[in-house]
This record gives sequence, structure tokens and C-alpha cells, in this order.
Amino acid sequence: MRRRLSDEEIAARRGKRRRVQIGSGVGILVVVGFFGWLGYEGLQAKSSLEKAQDFAVQAKDALLSGDTDAATRTAGDADRYAQEAQGSVDSFPWRVAGAVPWLGSPFDTTRQMTTIVSGLTHDVLLPAVDAGSAVSPDQLILDGARINLAALRDAAPVLETTSASITDLDTQAQAVDSTYLGLIDDARLDLQDQVSELSGLLNNTSTAAKIAPAMLGADGPRSYFIGFQTNAEARGTGGLLGGFAVAQANDGAVSIDDVASNRDLEFDYAPLDLGPDFKQAYGHSRATQDFRNSNVSSHFPYAGQIWQSMWEQETGERVDGAIATDPVALSYVLEVVGDVTLPSGEKITADNVVELTESTAYSRFGDDQAARKAYLETVAKTVVEKLTGSISKPQALLEALGRAVGEGRLSVWSSVPEEQEVLAGTALGHVVPDDPAPYAGVVINNLGGNKLDYYLEREIEYTAGSCEGETRNSTVTVRLKNQLPPGDYTRYVAGMFDNPIGAPVGTNLTDIALLATQGAKLTKTSVDGASTFVFNSTELGHPMFNAQVPIPQGQTVEIVYELVEPTYPGAPRVPIQPLIDEPIITADVPVCGEG
Repeated sequence: MRRRLSDEEIAARRGKRRRVQIGSGVGILVVVGFFGWLGYEGLQAKSSLEKAQDFAVQAKDALLSGDTDAATRTAGDADRYAQEAQGSVDSFPWRVAGAVPWLGSPFDTTRQMTTIVSGLTHDVLLPAVDAGSAVSPDQLILDGARINLAALRDAAPVLETTSASITDLDTQAQAVDSTYLGLIDDARLDLQDQVSELSGLLNNTSTAAKIAPAMLGADGPRSYFIGFQTNAEARGTGGLLGGFAVAQANDGAVSIDDVASNRDLEFDYAPLDLGPDFKQAYGHSRATQDFRNSNVSSHFPYAGQIWQSMWEQETGERVDGAIATDPVALSYVLEVVGDVTLPSGEKITADNVVELTESTAYSRFGDDQAARKAYLETVAKTVVEKLTGSISKPQALLEALGRAVGEGRLSVWSSVPEEQEVLAGTALGHVVPDDPAPYAGVVINNLGGNKLDYYLEREIEYTAGSCEGETRNSTVTVRLKNQLPPGDYTRYVAGMFDNPIGAPVGTNLTDIALLATQGAKLTKTSVDGASTFVFNSTELGHPMFNAQVPIPQGQTVEIVYELVEPTYPGAPRVPIQPLIDEPIITADVPVCGEG
């Protein structure tokens, strides 16, 4: 039988239920308040972050256009909104929400992004305003294409600091976690692009501030050998040395001596000692003696030193460095500076300069090499005169030159060790890296003395196994297609020097070299599935494997290198030799960690 509760017990139980109900109500209010506060902070953070990024873009654009007042104002606005956003994401509700596994990822991602934007505005944009004249192309390039060296030198300390800051922020930005919320993930990708772009701009400007003043004659005149490369006949750094000039730099102003063709150079200069590895790899081609093979190595400092040696033997003048470029780079520049007109009235444009100099000139002049080279000299002289005149679009010109540098179509070597050390760390140096990270450098050298590389198309695949062991199997597959159209061609365009393999006209005979990861061992090389012989040598610690391959007209040849390579840390690199085509590059190589 159940015991009847007393009045006192009934009252106590009722009081307990009321306390539970009141407690539950308070808990609900706390939860509602938490999410309300979180929602409010979220809206505030989103609004402030978007405004900060928008003003940051405006500040960058104002810097580039030379509007220092607008840059100062918008950089300040960007910093103000960035700090407001930072205050929101540093709040207690935000941090609690971000700690929730998976569900909290949008909050954590937004907090990471806000921290980066805050650093971008405070540590980069605001200080960069002080270096405005060095960052702005309009103020950096003066009348007559003269460089404002004083502005570069004055800005060097600020640029060095901001460059270090933006590099660190770029690393953080690329590591920001992705999230399931599309709107925030899109913002993450936009921020990564924004920081990466600004990082490239400031790093390049900081590098220029370190070495450009001295290299452009701030401390006394400098001279440089300029090699115009013909990619229709492939060489390691791009193409055959087809023409050249010597540039004089003094206090930021650059003048070009008379442009000449390679017929003014010799085939038998005194040799230059570039070390035993170079001699083993390239001695048979007499690379330091015959200008035609002076740039068979893809490591541009070798070509620079050889050109310096050849020019000194030719004239007694020792240049301070060397520069290489090609018709594709000239086409980028002509897009900015406009067309040029030859004395004959013919117009050279961004659209026709490559075809005219790499193809049409050979059919127009046939076997009359003297007439063809005179024509190409005239083209080069006319373009050079245009470049050393007044520049109306300096920002666009720098962007065009930057594109050429990124593609390896503009390379620079300095004989001053301190300057060369800086150049070697940039794309402008065009160097083979002396480090153990995964590497697959495919280098084409034309063996036929023809101009068939104008029609060459490349496809390169680099694959490797996992990072689990000390070594892993890797494969580099190269497909080369000879796209020479049907037609009648002169021997100079489509033939060979002595045709050692008896191939028909139109066959491209190629030396294809693979510079592999340091320490890699070759297990097999095949051409279209059949094993083939390769030459073995070393370049800057990289094993190099050379095969000689004919590519018949209209056909594709597949070369496969099978290797065992050390499992070194670092991202894989597949450098692109600057020829005419835009090769298809695929790298499926796991990135291994440190240690």
C-alpha cells in the first residue's frame, strides 16, 4: 500500500519541480542568448571582413597607379575594418563555436582568414604606402624608360620588412582550412589569390630594390650581353643564339648598341672551364667554344658566362652580365608598346612577330641566309628602339615582362656574386636548383640544325610513389609530336646537317635530356615501348639522362624514364623549357614531409 504524502512533502516536491522548470528556462535563455550573440558577431565579422578586403584591394590598386593619397586613405580604412572583424572573431562565443568538430569549421576558417587580413592591412599595406614610389610603375619608370633608382634604394628597408611579412601571411593563407559552407570557402579561395598576388608584387619589388640600382648603373656604368634566342631550333635555355646586342646601363637609363646577327660570332673560341661535370655533359658539343651550342644547358648562368667569355675574346670588352629573351617575350611587350614599322613599311605586331621571325622569314628568303639575317636584325633594331623610347603604360609593361619571366623567356645573369645569389632565387635567374626536392627537368636540344622545333608539341608527366620508404619508384613520360604541316620546305628548315639516320626531310632529330631528382637511379628508358640507350652525366647534383630520338613528320614519339629516387621532402618541380608551344604538364607526386 502506497503511503500518503504529507502536506509538507507535497509542497517540497512542487518547489523542486518549479526549480527544475526555472532552471531549464534559464538554460534555454542562455543557449538562445549564446546563439543570438554569435549570430550578431557573425554578421559584424562578415561585414567588417568584406569591407577590409575591399579596401585592401583599393589600396593595392592605388599604390600601383601612383595615387599615394588614395593608397594611404584606403589602407587605413582596410586596417580599421580588419581590426573590427578581429574583435568579433576573438569573442568567447566565436571561439566556442569554432571548437565544435566539423560543425564549427566555418567559424574557425573565418577566424583564420580574419587574422590574415588583419596582418595584411597592419603589417603590409600600411608600411607599403611609405614605399609607394617604388611600388608604383608610373613613378618607378621615368621618361625615356629610365628607372627611378633613388626611389628603389630609399624604399629597400620597408620593402624588405613588408616582403617578409607578406611571405609569412601567404604561407598562412594557403594553409587555411576549407569548410563545408560554400560562401565562406569561396571567400577563402579569394583571399588566397589576393594574398598570393600581393606577395608576388612585393617580393619582386623588394628583390629589385636589392640589386637593380647597382645593376642599372647607380654606382657606375654596367654593360650586358643580350642574346636573342630562336626557339624554332631548341637549346637548353630556349633556342639557338640567333642575334645579339650589348646594353649599357648608367644611372637607371639603358641604351642598346647596334644589334647584330650570329654571323658576327665564331665557331672556335678559346674554351672556358666550367667544371668537370659540365665538361662531361657538354664537352662533346664544344659548348664553351661554339656559339651555336653555348646555351645547350638549361642552367642560364652557364650561358651567361660563356657569352661573357666569347664577347671578351671578340672585342676585349668584359660585360658585367648577360640577358636572354625570345620573340614570344617580344610579342608580350608589343601588346603594350604597340606596333613597330620597318623601313620597308612592313608592320611588326604582337600577333605576327613570332610567326614572322620563327617561320615566315625562312620561307620568304629561302636559302639566302644573309638576307634573312639582315631582315631579322632590322626587326630587332626597330623593336629595341621602341622599347628604349617613352613608355606610356609602365604598369602594363611590367606585367608583360613579368609574364615573360614566369615563362622563362627573360633570363638574367650577373657576374657580381652577391647579385647573382639574389637572381638565382628568382625565376629571372633561370637556374637548375641545387637541392634534393623532387625534380623532373626535361630539356630539348635540336640535333638536326633545322627549324622544326617551331612545330614541336610537348606533353610531360611526372609520377611517383608514396612517401613511406627511403626511396620510391618514379616515372617521367615525355610525348613529342612533330606538327610540321604537309608542304615543300627548304633543307635549312626541315632537313638535317648530315642526316646520320637517313631520315626523310621533315624528321626532327632531338636530344632529350632528363634532369632527375638528386640521387635518383635510372632503371629503364624506352622509346615507344622499346628499350633505348641513354648517356649519363650530372648537372648541379642532378643525374642527367640523354636519349637521341627522331620524330617523323606528323607523328608522336613517347619516351619513358623509369627511376628509383630518394623520398626527399618538398613539392615536385617540372620546369618548362621556353619553346613555342604551351606544353601539357602533369605532376602526380605526393609531397613528403620534413625528416
